[in-house]
Amino acid sequence: MTADGGVLRPGAVPATAAARRTEGLDVLPHHPPEPRHLNRELSWLQFEDRVLAMVEDPGLPLLERVRFATIFTSNLDEFFQVRVAGLREQEAAEARGTNPDGLTPAAQLDAIRTLSRGLCARQVAVVRDELLPALAAEGVEVVVDGPLDADERDHLARVFEDRVFPVLTPLAVDPAHPFPYISNLSLNLAVLLRDDDGEERFARVKIPPILPRLLPLPGGRRWVPLERVVADHLDRLFPGVEVRDHHAFRVTRNADFDVEEDEADDLLLAIESELNRRRFGRAVRLEVEPTMPAATLALLRDELELDRADVVVLPGPLGLDGLAGLLDLDRPDLLHPPFTPTVPPVLAPSGGERPDVLAALRTRDVLVHHPYEAFAASVEAFVAQAAHDPDVLAIKITLYRTSGPGSPIIRALLDAAAAGKQVVALVELKARFDEEANIGWARALEEAGVHVAYGVVGLKTHTKIALVVRAEDGGVRRYVHVGTGNYNDVTARVYEDLGLLSADPELGADLSDLFNVLTGYARPPRYRRLVVAPDGFRRRILELIAREAAAGDGHVALKLNAVIDPELIEALYAAAAAGTRVDLLVRGICGLRPGVPGLSEGVRVRSIVGRYLEHSRIYRFGSAARGHDWLIGSGDLMPRNLDRRVEALAPVTDPALTARLQEILDVGWADDLLAWELGPDARWRRVPTLAGVDAHLTLQARARRRARHHPGPSA
Repeated sequence: MTADGGVLRPGAVPATAAARRTEGLDVLPHHPPEPRHLNRELSWLQFEDRVLAMVEDPGLPLLERVRFATIFTSNLDEFFQVRVAGLREQEAAEARGTNPDGLTPAAQLDAIRTLSRGLCARQVAVVRDELLPALAAEGVEVVVDGPLDADERDHLARVFEDRVFPVLTPLAVDPAHPFPYISNLSLNLAVLLRDDDGEERFARVKIPPILPRLLPLPGGRRWVPLERVVADHLDRLFPGVEVRDHHAFRVTRNADFDVEEDEADDLLLAIESELNRRRFGRAVRLEVEPTMPAATLALLRDELELDRADVVVLPGPLGLDGLAGLLDLDRPDLLHPPFTPTVPPVLAPSGGERPDVLAALRTRDVLVHHPYEAFAASVEAFVAQAAHDPDVLAIKITLYRTSGPGSPIIRALLDAAAAGKQVVALVELKARFDEEANIGWARALEEAGVHVAYGVVGLKTHTKIALVVRAEDGGVRRYVHVGTGNYNDVTARVYEDLGLLSADPELGADLSDLFNVLTGYARPPRYRRLVVAPDGFRRRILELIAREAAAGDGHVALKLNAVIDPELIEALYAAAAAGTRVDLLVRGICGLRPGVPGLSEGVRVRSIVGRYLEHSRIYRFGSAARGHDWLIGSGDLMPRNLDRRVEALAPVTDPALTARLQEILDVGWADDLLAWELGPDARWRRVPTLAGVDAHLTLQARARRRARHHPGPSA
């Protein structure tokens, strides 16, 4: 361990790859000279570049590198489904207007295509040339195109007949069979056939997503991609017809949608209708293998209505998120050492008894930091205790994304409703890519007697809040949770998030008022302590930045997922010009250019990419001499969070808790193994390794030490 509590991770930046892993993706040539605002879409691709650097890092365990390869693919898929699709629509509509960065939709699309092709080529190269051979040497071999012996071929023939063949549906294209619909993100084989008359035919075979992408061979050391197994048995699908050739391809479609809520009599039915439309969205990308003949590619392009620029040519396997099956292997030696989240000391069991979470909150506020501290022992325990406490009268909660059918939060809400408590769940039906799951939860909760609401017309409810109302001493007391992450026990193991648990009367009253706004017709009140969007978030942050700009010792320190709002960026520029220090830890998109003489000399921007996804938002304004204002919540400095979503930031005032927040910022700035820094030239570079501090390992070690030294209420 280093002197400041950091944890060494040898080999984090190997000398043999130093140039690639310290120099980020260069996007500035695609901009006008020295723009004040960096392009949002290109900044997203720069984040993808930082994720890809983890795939390329030989200092990481092999399966962790595989994990980042699957994350890269999923992220880029979402980018094309939403962001590129939106730009295509703007281009088609000949949208006019100037972005803060000065780029037109066409210019953005050109830059995106160039940069994303380079990123994908790098991903395929590192997977094929480094990862797969290294995994094979460790006894985990994916046989993409290598030889199979007779026993293996016989085994796969049986698997094909028993499990694969029954779910395949070959679709021919001829005058009697129109070109089939190609579903979003599906992997397919374009099959070239010759019939008895010698005429060439085309057929499409969809690789069924319901089956595992990797099929094991006997012995447990070798796996074969499902598309290869299908390709090797095409004669069973087309008996009596000559199979001349086959080529894999993958299609990405527009998966975003808008619902006119004012015109929708039933929002749930409207969302279901839009989900069905999403499946038939316009194609925006076609991925093909280099061996695909020009005629076949031309057919696909014509039928999908795509330009040449929309085609990405990559060696297989396509859709590298399919490697995720390897992450379930029992190979702990190829993964990071496991970490068991600690229990916050104040919520630890006492004398073998379950902790009384509500009693603990009557004495002090509690700040929980996931995944270092257990979601189950804090947030889940809070909701579960409320569900089973006979004195609890009501539970109100917002649900943006939850886990699967076993969600402990959902189970607790169902138990509470069964016990006769008033339970209100505000389910956000428009949570992107979780709409279908949330429709299912909404119906299940309604059937159990939960009052389900869908929020305010025209706004997404993104805030993460829960309110418990309990009868005590002839009156009621309110208990609250305000978080930065979703009520999702699965993502809480890998997303870095914060949550404030409190019995503060003013916070409780604010949450009561906010829920009344969300579920009824109440007008937004004057909140006592909460900062709420869209009514006051932008205004309050601008006020605090202006206050720091006017102070002789002004300092703004923020930890966010994204900084892209033009007005807030200009406010930060103005503060920096006035001499204010601005320190930004930004995981993903950043439209601000730091360190530019005369513009942003006092601004630093860093990003941490590692084993956990940095997701918490921390806002700190002030100085040691004047004191600090601290806020946490789910909102970033993006127009959608500030103006088009319901967000809530909660103040943190307890000195013990603000010290924890300060520790998170300090460790983030001390990191020199996972951290990247944005330069005035708009390039991200690895921070030079000096002390060898890994923020994630450091915070793991400190959570363990905190649990050992403060064993809980029984100590």
